[in-house]
Amino acid sequence: MNIFSIFQDPNTQWILFGSILLGISSGVIGSFAYLRKQSLMGDALSHAALPGVCLVFMITGTKSIFYFLIGAIIAGILATISISFITRQTRIKQDSALGIILTVFFGIGIVLLTQIQHSESGNQSGLDKFLFGQAASMVHSDVYTMAGICLFLIGMSVLFFKEFKLLSFDPGFAKGIGLPIVLLDQIIMLLMVIAVVVGIQAVGVVLMAALLITPAVSARYWTEKLHVMVVLAGIFGGISGMIGTIISTWANNLPTGPLIVIAATSIFIVSVLIAPNKGVFAKMMSRKKTKSDVLHHHIKQVVKDGKAI
Repeated sequence: MNIFSIFQDPNTQWILFGSILLGISSGVIGSFAYLRKQSLMGDALSHAALPGVCLVFMITGTKSIFYFLIGAIIAGILATISISFITRQTRIKQDSALGIILTVFFGIGIVLLTQIQHSESGNQSGLDKFLFGQAASMVHSDVYTMAGICLFLIGMSVLFFKEFKLLSFDPGFAKGIGLPIVLLDQIIMLLMVIAVVVGIQAVGVVLMAALLITPAVSARYWTEKLHVMVVLAGIFGGISGMIGTIISTWANNLPTGPLIVIAATSIFIVSVLIAPNKGVFAKMMSRKKTKSDVLHHHIKQVVKDGKAI
C-alpha cells in the first residue's frame, strides 16, 4: 500500500483527525497533571472509567460515546471522591489510595465486562476492545463528538490557564489570594476524566494514562516556561496520534492505540537524548566544557605561578 494513498480514504481521514485532536487535548491536560505530581491519577481514572462504561452499556444496550462519557464521568467522580476520602480520613497516603482505587474499580470493570460477554449480546458488544482501543471502529458521529469534547478541553485549559498555573506551582499563594483551589482541583480532575473517556475508544483503558503523561514529560525537557510546555505537549501528542494512525493503516491490522503510545514514547526518548540544556547529549557537552574550562584555568594558574617564581 502506498503511504500517500492512506490520506485518500475518507474513513482514515476521520480517524486521523480524531487521533490528532485526542493527542493534542491529552497533552494539554496531562501537562497540569504532570506538574501537580498526579501522573498516577490519570492511570487510576482511566481504569476507573471501565465499570462506568460497562454499566452504561448494560443499561442502554448501545455503544454510544456520549453515553459512555456520562457513565465514565460518574465513575471517575466516584473514584476521585473515594481517593480524597481515603487520604483525608485515614493514614493512607495518596499513592496507596490511588493504587487501591485503581485495582478495585478495574476489577469491578473486568467482572462487568465478563458478564456482558457472556450475555446474549456479548458477541456483538465488542467492549473488550475498550481495554486496548480500536480506533478503526470509530464512526463519523464518534469523531464529531470527540472533536467537540477535545476542543472543549483545550478551551477550558486556555480559559483557566492562569488559575491552573498558580495551582500547579504555588497552591498556597493561590489559596491566599482567594482562589477556590478545591473547586479548581476538581475541575482539573473532571477534565482528566473527560480526556480519558474520549481516548478510551481509540487508545484504550490500559494505555490512555501514557498518552496523558508522556507528551507532557517530553515537553518538559525542552522548556522552562509553562505556556511553551503546554503548547509543545499538545504538538507532541498530536504528532503521536498522527504517526500511530498512519503506521496502523499502512501496516494493516496493527492496533492504533499501542502505536500512538509507542510514537509518544519515541518522542520522549528523542527529547531525553537531544533536548537543549536537559538532554543527555547537552549535559554531556556541558560537563565536557566545564572540565575543559577547569583544566584551562588550572593550566593558566600553574603558568602564572611558574612565572612568579
